[in-house]
Order: sequence, then C-alpha cells, then structure tokens
Amino acid sequence: MPFLSRPSCELYYETHGSGPALVFAHGLGGSHLSWWQQIPHFRERYTCVIFAHRGFGPSREAPGGPGPPAFVEDLAALIDHLGFADVRLVAQSMGGWTCLGYALRAPARVRALVMACTTGSLSAPETDAIFAAQRGAGPEADLAARGIHPACGERLAREQPALHVLYRGLDALSFDLDKAAVRRQLVALRTTPRAAVAALATPVLCITGEEDVVMPPAAVAALAGILPRARLSRVAAAGHSVYWERPATFNRLVEDFLAAVEPPPA
Repeated sequence: MPFLSRPSCELYYETHGSGPALVFAHGLGGSHLSWWQQIPHFRERYTCVIFAHRGFGPSREAPGGPGPPAFVEDLAALIDHLGFADVRLVAQSMGGWTCLGYALRAPARVRALVMACTTGSLSAPETDAIFAAQRGAGPEADLAARGIHPACGERLAREQPALHVLYRGLDALSFDLDKAAVRRQLVALRTTPRAAVAALATPVLCITGEEDVVMPPAAVAALAGILPRARLSRVAAAGHSVYWERPATFNRLVEDFLAAVEPPPA
C-alpha cells in the first residue's frame, strides 16, 4: 500500500491508468474509495490519482495534527512526489478547500479545476450571505433524523437504496475521526478573499446538484460568477454527491470540460 510520509501524517494514495495527471480529492463523507465510478471511466486517457486526506482511512494523522489546514500542503507534496509538471484537479465538497487552495498557490501547474458541490475556502459577500441564511434552516438534521445521509439526499435513498447504504458504509470507515470538528475547521478556513479567486485564470467547471441540502446551489453559482474562466453545470435530480448519484452525467461533464480545455491532438 503506497503511503507518502508527511509531517504528523502518512498519506495514502493510488495511481491508475496512463496519460496526463488527473487528481481526485474526496469530500467529508468519503476517502480514496469514493471515486470507484470515475476511475474506470478516466483511466484509459489519464493517470488518475486518488488519495485519502489526512485522518481519513487508510491515511493516518498523529494525535494533535493540524488536520484540514495541512490539506493543501499535502496535495502539493503528493504532486511533487509523483513528479507531475502539471495536473487537472477534481474536487468534491471538502476537497474544494484542498484543490482551490492548490490552484491559487500554483496556478501555472493546474491546467483545469472541477469544483463539485463546493466553494472551498472562498469568503465573499455573495457566498457568506447564503451560508448565513442556511444556518438554522435544518434540512441536514431533518434528513439525518430519518436515517438519510445528507450528502446523498432523499432521492438517492429512495431511488437507489443500495448506493445509499454503500455511501453510509464508506463514511463510517473513518469511524475514529471527529468529522464535526473537521467541519468546524473547514468553516473557519473560509478566509480566501474574493479578489484572490477573481484573479484565478485557471479554467474551472463548477457543478451543483439542484437538490443539494449541504452546499446551496446558489453558493456554487456565486463561485462560478466570481471566477473569470468558469462554467456552471446544474444537475437535475441530484443532491450533494453528483459524482456518486449520477456518475454518467458527472463523468460526461468532466470529460467534455477537459476536452474543451485541452483538445486532443488531431
């Protein structure tokens, strides 16, 4: 099992396929295993990299480690370790903090960025107002009280119950991680100013599920409006985990975006 040694952390990763580097960063409910519906699709054309953020099994973090504040440095170290001159990044939810942070840190090395159901570390009047209005609304708590994982949503639990059970099982693999504390850290890390994001010249695809109760679709749309080279895709009949709920749609959106950014040789 390949691990990259990092300060206070052993970072687990895998590579699949061959071609330009395509790195996937999972959300709070996942791990490297989250991308099982994406890797078979993309591995014929890309070197796909999946990893588990520190603290998310099988990656390990020493007690008292920094957690999310080290995510960007971890990704940078992994990209350097693998020897990639440039990368394409696909971020889901929490992974948006990691990938947006890296894109802002090393814009010349990021050929394309996918921000799925996330605004990452952005702090802007538009998004801050949306998140403030969301507090106290309670849709996540209501779903959880009914045994439905909020990151999947009611539709997936009803229409694709096996996928819902699988997602819950994947989330439970990091049983020793205080995910409420991780979430609080992520909220505290929403400190990247609007101007920095507005100056990012990297092509970005923003994806939102129209039924997302975790990350308001309006916030993702606001991010797309701030980024100078962004396109926005709204996916109907999907919640917070489009990649999991509607993999064929998600894969097509990402594939078409990457082809538009870097057309294949004639």
